[in-house]
Amino acid sequence: MNELHGAGVALVTPFNSDESVDFEALGQLIDLQINEGMDYLVSLGTTGEVATLTNDERKRIWDFTVKRVNGRLPLVAGIGGNNTAEIVEQVKNFDPTGFCAILSVSPYYNKPTQEGIYQHYKAIAEVSPLPIILYNVPGRTGSNITAQTTLRLAHDFANIVAVKEASGSFAQFSEILRDKPTDFILISGDDPVTLPMMSLGAAGIISVIGNAFPKRVATLAKLCADGNYHNARTIHNELLDITDLCFIEGNPAGVKYILKELGIGTDIVRLPLVSVSEKVRLAIQEELKKLK
Repeated sequence: MNELHGAGVALVTPFNSDESVDFEALGQLIDLQINEGMDYLVSLGTTGEVATLTNDERKRIWDFTVKRVNGRLPLVAGIGGNNTAEIVEQVKNFDPTGFCAILSVSPYYNKPTQEGIYQHYKAIAEVSPLPIILYNVPGRTGSNITAQTTLRLAHDFANIVAVKEASGSFAQFSEILRDKPTDFILISGDDPVTLPMMSLGAAGIISVIGNAFPKRVATLAKLCADGNYHNARTIHNELLDITDLCFIEGNPAGVKYILKELGIGTDIVRLPLVSVSEKVRLAIQEELKKLK
């Protein structure tokens, strides 16, 4: 799965003023990522507000994204949830044309045991038409996929090929990297720790801030992959403050406002999310002046 090395971006879903999907802005965003060197795209991850999209909207976004990308970059589809039977049906019925993998978040809210998490992914792996990327983000799901469970899944299922790790635990990252199958991939799921994770052996990042700064994020990942951590640190430090502002009042509210300031789409998000406060808007505007 060389397609999953380097910098990927979790695309936002731009909305019009009536909260319908803004496909013109989505097309602009996709072209920006391709033109500025992003390695692959993730369509309808958490950053894409998938939880508040209808089934019809999801299909339309996937169809549009495949057509717009037109084979220029690898594509990953986000399909995950906390009802295993429903996700299994979605995966079985998914048209894989144009996609290289499925990113599936660990079940949220239910707080399953490690055996429950294992069985959830086992059920998906047994029907998936594409390789699977596990997604561990305890801050959102309420439960952690332990290193032991990730490794068990990686060794038991050849089509579970990677994990997007956002647990924040370097002990966990290190254990996965030490004991994983040779071709299993660890991907950073948290922008600020991409550099240290790649220094340990992670293959890259699935980024949020990359929506707005694809060239910087792609360059950071390439420098890390080449072992050039000195120059990578410069980009890492440049992005620290804007990344903090991106998340301080929730994702993707922050990055959508940044994109609006850069001329792509609106900052509209769907409830229960709300747009960032005036205080954060002003702080973002000041930070953007430093980055241009």
